[in-house]
Amino acid sequence: MFSWLGTDDRRKKDPEVFQTVSDGLKKLYKTKLLPLEEHYKFHEFHSPALEDADFDNKPMVLLVGQYSTGKTSFIRYLLEQDFPGMRIGPEPTTDSFIAVMHGDTEGLIPGNALVVDPKKPFRKLNVFGNAFLNRFVCAQLPNPVLESISVIDTPGILSGEKQRISRGYDFAAVLEWFAERVDRIILLFDAHKLDISDEFSEVIKALKNHEDKIRVVLNKADQIETQQLMRVYGALMWSLGKIVNTPEVIRVYIGSFWSHPLLIPDNRKLFEAEEQDLFKDIQSLPRNAALRKLNDLIKRARLAKVHAYIISSLKKEMPSVFGKEGKKKELINSLGEIYSRIEREHQISPGDFPNLKKMQEQLNAHDLNKFQPLKIKLLDTVDDMLAHDIAGLMVLVRQEETNRPQQVVKGGAFDGTLNGPFGHGYGEGAGEGIDEAEWVVARDKPMYDEIFYTLSPVNGKVTGANAKKEMVKSKLPNTVLGKIWKLADIDKDGMLDDEEFALANHLIKVKLEGHELPADLPGHLIPPSKRKITAE
Repeated sequence: MFSWLGTDDRRKKDPEVFQTVSDGLKKLYKTKLLPLEEHYKFHEFHSPALEDADFDNKPMVLLVGQYSTGKTSFIRYLLEQDFPGMRIGPEPTTDSFIAVMHGDTEGLIPGNALVVDPKKPFRKLNVFGNAFLNRFVCAQLPNPVLESISVIDTPGILSGEKQRISRGYDFAAVLEWFAERVDRIILLFDAHKLDISDEFSEVIKALKNHEDKIRVVLNKADQIETQQLMRVYGALMWSLGKIVNTPEVIRVYIGSFWSHPLLIPDNRKLFEAEEQDLFKDIQSLPRNAALRKLNDLIKRARLAKVHAYIISSLKKEMPSVFGKEGKKKELINSLGEIYSRIEREHQISPGDFPNLKKMQEQLNAHDLNKFQPLKIKLLDTVDDMLAHDIAGLMVLVRQEETNRPQQVVKGGAFDGTLNGPFGHGYGEGAGEGIDEAEWVVARDKPMYDEIFYTLSPVNGKVTGANAKKEMVKSKLPNTVLGKIWKLADIDKDGMLDDEEFALANHLIKVKLEGHELPADLPGHLIPPSKRKITAE
C-alpha cells in the first residue's frame, strides 16, 4: 500500500548501474557532483568544471624541471623519433607547453584552436588567457607509444636572474591544472644542477595533494663518477625533503635518458635496472587509468564538500544590511578559525581543506552576500555517491582490468629491450648460458658432485633430508630453499640425483649473487637427461 512513498529512499540506496567506468564517472559527475560545485562557485575558486574529454582521454605524463635537465630529450628517447616543435639545447629552448599526442599525420595545433576542440581535454585552459595560449601547442604524430599515452612537455623552470622575468601568465597555476588531470608527474633533475630555484620550489608546492603521482628522475647521471653520484643523490633527497612535505620518500630513478654513449659507463647495470623500473611504471598507466580517474573524482568530491561548508559558513555570518565590508574583512582574517570549527563539526580531516592564504586572497574579490546558504540535499547526494555509487564503479574497474590485462604502453624505447640479448638481465642470473649449446651447470658440476657423494646417495639419489643439510648452509630462508627444491626436483620423486643436486646448487648461487629465481625452470637449465621428461 502506498508503495510510491518509498521510491526516493529506494533509489537513493540502490547504486546506479553503468556499462563502463568512463560512462559511470561522467554520469556521476554531471548528476551528483556538478550541481554542488555550481551552487557554491567551486569553479571560481578551485578547478574548472570537468568535461567528457577529461574522462575519455588517454593517460597523460607531465614532465617538469629546470631548463636543460633533458625533458625534451627524454620524450625523444621514449618515442625514438623527433616530434613537431621540438627544440633541444643547453639554454632554455622549450618556451611553450607542448602536448605530444597521437595523430594520423604530423603537425602542430596552436593553443587557441586547441581549447575549442571538444575531443581534446584542454578546453578549460582558456581561463589562463592569450599570454598562455600563445605558448601552448599540440604536437601530433603517428607513433606507437602515443597510441597509449600522451606526454606534456613544459617550459624549463628558470633560476637566478632569469626567474624574475614575468611569463605573462600564472605558471604554477597552469601546472596545478595539469597536475589534477595527468596520471604521472615526472620531475627531472640534472646531476650537475641540483639547486632548486624559487620558481621550482613554488611549482613543487603547487603539486601538493598530487604526491602519489610524482616520480623523480636524476638525469645525466652518466657524467659523474660513482662516489660523486652517491653524494649528488643524497643532496637531492635532502633538498626534496625540505620542499615535499610528506613522510614517505619519493621514488628517484637514476639514469641517462638519451640515445648517446654513456660518458662514464661504471654504473651501466644500475642505469639499466632503474630505466626498467621507470618504464614499468609508465607502462602500467593505461591499465590503471580508470582507477586514477576514479581516485581524482573522489578527491574532487571531498574538496567540493569542504568548499560548500566554507562558503555557507561565510554566508551565515554575513549581516543582511549594515556593516558588510567590515564583517567581510573580519571573516576573511578569521578564516583559520572557521576551518577549525568546520573540521570539528563535520569530522573533516585538516588535509581536505584548501590552502588558507590562497583562499583568503580569492575571497577578497567576491561579494560574500551573494554566496549560498547550506543546502543539505546537495551534500547528501554527494555523500550517497561516495558511499554507494563509487563502490559499484570499483567493481567495474576490476572487471575492466581483468578483461584487458595486456593494456600496456608499447613501441619506441619500450620495445627496444624486450627481446634479444639487450633485454634487461639477459644472460645473467638464471638466464646465464641461455645461448650456449652446453648445459651451463656442467661447468661447476665436478665441484657439486664431490659434495653429492658425501651425502650417502642410495641408487644414485640423495634424500630430501640429506640434501637439506647441505642446502641450509647457504643461509637462505626456507621459503627460498623450498622454491629451489621445487625447481630442481624435475621428476618430482622427492629426491635429487647428481644432475638435480648440481642444478639446486646452481640456483642457490644465482640467488646468493643477488638475482631473482625464475617462476618456472628455463629450458636451458633443464639437465640434458631430463629434457624428455619435461617435454612429455
